[in-house]
Amino acid sequence: MKTITVVFLIALATTYLLTPWVRALAIRFGVLDIPDARRVHTEPIPRWGGLAIYLGVVVATLAGMFRLYLLAPNDGVFWERVVPFVGLLLVGTLVLAAGMLDDLKGFSAVLQAGVLLLAGLLVQLFGVQIEGFAAPIGGNFRDARWVSLGAWTIPLTALWMFVISKTMDTIDGLDGLAAGVSAIAALTLALMALQAANILDQPYPNWLIAITAAAVAGAAGGFLRYNFNPARIFMGTGGAQFLGFVLAGLSVIGAFKTATAFAIFVPLLVFGLPLLDAVNVVVRRLLSGAPIHKPDKRHIHHQLLARGLTQRQTVLLLYGIALAMAVVALWLFKRAMG
Repeated sequence: MKTITVVFLIALATTYLLTPWVRALAIRFGVLDIPDARRVHTEPIPRWGGLAIYLGVVVATLAGMFRLYLLAPNDGVFWERVVPFVGLLLVGTLVLAAGMLDDLKGFSAVLQAGVLLLAGLLVQLFGVQIEGFAAPIGGNFRDARWVSLGAWTIPLTALWMFVISKTMDTIDGLDGLAAGVSAIAALTLALMALQAANILDQPYPNWLIAITAAAVAGAAGGFLRYNFNPARIFMGTGGAQFLGFVLAGLSVIGAFKTATAFAIFVPLLVFGLPLLDAVNVVVRRLLSGAPIHKPDKRHIHHQLLARGLTQRQTVLLLYGIALAMAVVALWLFKRAMG
């Protein structure tokens, strides 16, 4: 637990200290979020804040990995277990870079989707895959049987990585919303990993999951200092999709690997708010005949603002909903672990 706390603080401090520099860099390159009819802010705000989040995650995660390397029984054990996490960060770098280019140039929705789906395929080369799930045959959860996805493993994993990455991006519509929701999801995954490590007596990969998740939570927390209303910088497409991609990968390595009937519900609850928002938006667009990829003001946060809530009130309310879902997910996970 001490290592996890240190990793969290390293990520928080790194992102906190680097965000002003990244803000200046974004202004220098003219990467600004210009107000329009769909956006809530009223003046240009620098983007690329995701770069500071990324650096905080990478620096803190590598520090935590080095600590585990010193504790590992031998080099072989460590390097075998660390491959999926290294792969997640490497492919996550591609996601960040593509997102930052999108912030600068403005890519089409099709190109964005293609990059995320490609990333979802590439990360599987490092062993990050949803291999199956436990099904309560006959309705009895105690006698759940493991059902392998077989050939469906590859497309379903890529789809999961895409959906979480994209929904984290689409929920980034109010100051501090995506960063706060990401921090809550990351802390939830970290606590699950620590529970699994203790109850199942399986330090790997659970310690690595907890370390990476703590780094994500710390980086998101450090960024909130500049991103909470009134925001001085946005994380941009790169930051939101990077956070979503890493969190989705951690859920694949962790929660989806649990051979229990609850496993498939746990990550759905961890990412409940962005997934709920995405379903709400898609359904409303389909019913109105609008293209599902076209940005609009049908998101949950837009609806709450329309009902008279302030930005801060809306964000805090959505934090509360995300936290409530996280508590339920933790309860289910603990019950599943026995």
